[in-house]
Amino acid sequence: MSEPVIELQGLQHRYDTDLVLRDVDLSIGEGEIFGFLGHNGAGKTTAMNILTTLLEPTGGTATICGYDVVTDRREVTRLIGYLPADVRMYGHMSAAENLEFLAKLSGVPDARAAARETLEYLGCADLAKRRVGTFSTGMRQRIGIAQAIVHRPHVLFLDEPTSGLDPMGVRQLRETVLQLNRDLGMTVFMNTHQLNEVSKVCTTIGVLNHGELIYNDSIEATMRRFPDEASLEDIYVRVGDLAS
Repeated sequence: MSEPVIELQGLQHRYDTDLVLRDVDLSIGEGEIFGFLGHNGAGKTTAMNILTTLLEPTGGTATICGYDVVTDRREVTRLIGYLPADVRMYGHMSAAENLEFLAKLSGVPDARAAARETLEYLGCADLAKRRVGTFSTGMRQRIGIAQAIVHRPHVLFLDEPTSGLDPMGVRQLRETVLQLNRDLGMTVFMNTHQLNEVSKVCTTIGVLNHGELIYNDSIEATMRRFPDEASLEDIYVRVGDLAS
């Protein structure tokens, strides 16, 4: 495996008396596209919130490029980009204005140029002057990704990025993730329920079940381990059965 970019060691999180992350150990290498799978309530979003510094763990550690998400929060936020499940933007502003504003908050030296270059890179230049409030879900998602990468992060976090997208939007997202990984070398961590997309995009997967990491391996190794399964969804169910 390449040098670890994301590391979780004994990671725990508790809401009152409910332990939602249970001693999770996970290492994700440089340049991986990691798919984080699990049922609703498995703890995926909690783990992502910790990795993106939005939530502090109640036990264990998490690091990004060697920086602790709690004690080195400023360095971590500089290194990561984050696309939440619910993309928030200013509807009365244009796509370029939203992007330029976020670039300034991220400390990008020439925010206007960075916004323009990012929109062009993602093939969204035609949306630059249009008000975000008029956008479809797919358009908002494309601008959301632009916001997440305008400062050229080392690691990109995507929380259920295909939610609400039509088939064309899902395909565009897939191509964008592969493009960012290929051209810019971004390591990608993606929470998703779209199992068919995982096999087309991800290099490694992890399965979380009631707060426990019950499976973690490459897509290639997973397919070799379960050669008789008809689809990744069947593999996912089989993994859950083996863990129970």
